[in-house]
Amino acid sequence: MAQPAAPAPEPGGPIRVEHDRRRRQFSVRLNGCHDRAVLLYEYVGKRIVDLQHTEVPDAYRGRGIAKHLAKAALDFVVEENLKAHLTCWYIQKYVKENPLPQYLERLQP
Repeated sequence: MAQPAAPAPEPGGPIRVEHDRRRRQFSVRLNGCHDRAVLLYEYVGKRIVDLQHTEVPDAYRGRGIAKHLAKAALDFVVEENLKAHLTCWYIQKYVKENPLPQYLERLQP
């Protein structure tokens, strides 16, 4: 039996990305506070972050939530004047689709 579609993060509202610096993650609350989409990162040098993993629960995929996480993480890299290593395949795809100079100049090979 197919599961009913899950409601949007905030019905009719914008997707809000939260940044937890202590836990090194960006997240979007989904359906109250139980489900969340996350983007995990780790410092791998003094000014280098590795954007490691993006995860959106199956029921919420295809709604652009991961794009919001990717943009928030890359904007953080730019604002904090960091370099980024992109382990996460989704972030690599996001940068290819949004090749903004401020993102490209911050990428580590």
